[in-house]
Amino acid sequence: MQIDGPWFKDEHGRTLILRGANLGGSSKVPYPHGATHIREGFFEHRDVSFVGRPFPLEEADEHFARLRAWGFTFLRLLTTWEAIEHAGPGIYDHEYLDYLYEIVRKAGEHGLDLFIDPHQDVWSRMSGGDGAPGWTLEAVGLDVTRFAESGAAIVHAVHGDPFPRMIWPTNYTKLACATMFTLFFGGNDFAPQATVEGEPVQEYLQRHYIDAIRQVATRLKGLPNVAGYDTLNEPSPGYIGWADLTAPGGVMLLGETPTPLQAMALGDGHPQDVEVWSAGLRGMRRTGRTLANPGGTRAWQDGVNCLWQEHGVWDLGSNGQPRLLRPHHFSRVEDRPVDFAGDYLRPFLERYARAIRKVDPDAILFLEAPPREVPPHWDLEAFPRVVHAAHWYDGMTLFMKRYVPSMGVDFDTGRFILGHGRVRRSFVKQIARIKEEAAGLMGGVPTLVGEFGIPFDMQGGRAYRTGNFFRQVQALDDTFQALEANLLSGTLWNYTADNDNLRGDQWNGEDLSIFSRDQQTEPDDINSGGRALEAAVRPYARRIAGEPLEMTFDLRRRDFYLAFRHNPAVEAPTEIYAPNLQYPDGYQVDVSDGEAQIDREAQMVVYHHSLEREIHNVRIYPTS
Repeated sequence: MQIDGPWFKDEHGRTLILRGANLGGSSKVPYPHGATHIREGFFEHRDVSFVGRPFPLEEADEHFARLRAWGFTFLRLLTTWEAIEHAGPGIYDHEYLDYLYEIVRKAGEHGLDLFIDPHQDVWSRMSGGDGAPGWTLEAVGLDVTRFAESGAAIVHAVHGDPFPRMIWPTNYTKLACATMFTLFFGGNDFAPQATVEGEPVQEYLQRHYIDAIRQVATRLKGLPNVAGYDTLNEPSPGYIGWADLTAPGGVMLLGETPTPLQAMALGDGHPQDVEVWSAGLRGMRRTGRTLANPGGTRAWQDGVNCLWQEHGVWDLGSNGQPRLLRPHHFSRVEDRPVDFAGDYLRPFLERYARAIRKVDPDAILFLEAPPREVPPHWDLEAFPRVVHAAHWYDGMTLFMKRYVPSMGVDFDTGRFILGHGRVRRSFVKQIARIKEEAAGLMGGVPTLVGEFGIPFDMQGGRAYRTGNFFRQVQALDDTFQALEANLLSGTLWNYTADNDNLRGDQWNGEDLSIFSRDQQTEPDDINSGGRALEAAVRPYARRIAGEPLEMTFDLRRRDFYLAFRHNPAVEAPTEIYAPNLQYPDGYQVDVSDGEAQIDREAQMVVYHHSLEREIHNVRIYPTS
């Protein structure tokens, strides 16, 4: 795979539209279930195994064949820092690395290319997400067994059922996660006294993370279907850049929402009266207050002082209440305003790039910035072969688990939108802004939407009872149309091999998998178990002998259209995936010139354009 300006290219010079899936949602937790919903055993985090994620090796042929039949040829394969180095610093799980190698090799046998995603959400399973090993939190003095009681994080395994809908993102601004990301990216500036085994905490954390991913790169080096490596899923600035430490903030306000000052006080065992927020169709709103951590539990280990108190950010006043001593501690350094992307994220990304390229010089790097944040300016001359791998979801559908075709919110502008046509156009514009970031800040690199998708348990899981995923089809089709309008590649979130109706993707109540064992009624039918396949399994141009100009698919009419300007230097034909699922009774192909060949078994239309015209059109539609 090559990169040519904003396009992916193959060895013949054809433009590639990459379409695939994230594999998979349950890779966030140990195999088989990781005690994500059971408190017993949850904190035994060193003695776990991720062998079997995303699925046992004996199931690989089944799942890879299904993904390939559905037209997905490019995967975002999840791993986690915890999966590699859970037993302790520098202790790597070689059994897991061997397993991962076999999974990747097997994917290649099925014609599936991929890139590795070192995944995280809210830092670690111990802080209500996934990603980093539990020992990273312990290394800085936190006690992972006390997070729930102290308000440092909300954890499904400890909270129990029912787990509040989409509550986990609020952990990003709670003490445990915010502290760890601040130390990871900016410990040198914001916690210079913090060391681990005599090493500055920022260096300690980044070094271990990068060395862990280098273990994967070293193990997979030479496998031809590995295109490259993501940098870090949805990185967070933590407290870096937070201007007012006495006000709540972050991507999402939901549930108990302490300010950073309150979060620090809570973690030191001081109960706090905190705001409570709820979500509605018109967004988040404050609905009350509550006393958090009434028992005075500390999030820090016995004998360990609050790290932020030691650095003079806060202390207790004479009235016993926390007071802020350094209001600009995280927003200014040496009287200079903090820029997270330029000052902290970019140096990390460059360090990561150098480390991965030392192992695999040809690896493509899929760069991520925090959700809804612009990426840093990038030096393509120093670090070429990079991709802007932003994520996009319709926030209303994702967070509310409801699909209202005529109602939406532009989360970039905060504008409320009415009318299905306006909502669809808003999706197109929001994704276009992501594409513009790659053209501007990053110097014209390709964009791949690394995550997009919809919840399948919307409307209270009604589709499970009826078997009718009509609403999910509508919602997913809207998103695919927005990608197609921008001629972008993307990897759908997600395919979870062990998804079920009770636990969804086996993590924090999420259920976004296009496959579920509980919907699989005919094991011999490769489509059985698929959900909203009418929207997900759709025609698209995989390889284009030139520059794509327009690509659309009308789901109701099953009408596909492609227009492109041919490249005279490209002799190989254009290839269009035409799924039998969309055209069970066959289809007609109309071309502007040249000739098209239909291969129903391969689900492919091969188009040889003529040289008599510059722009070519292909249309595929049902025969009846």
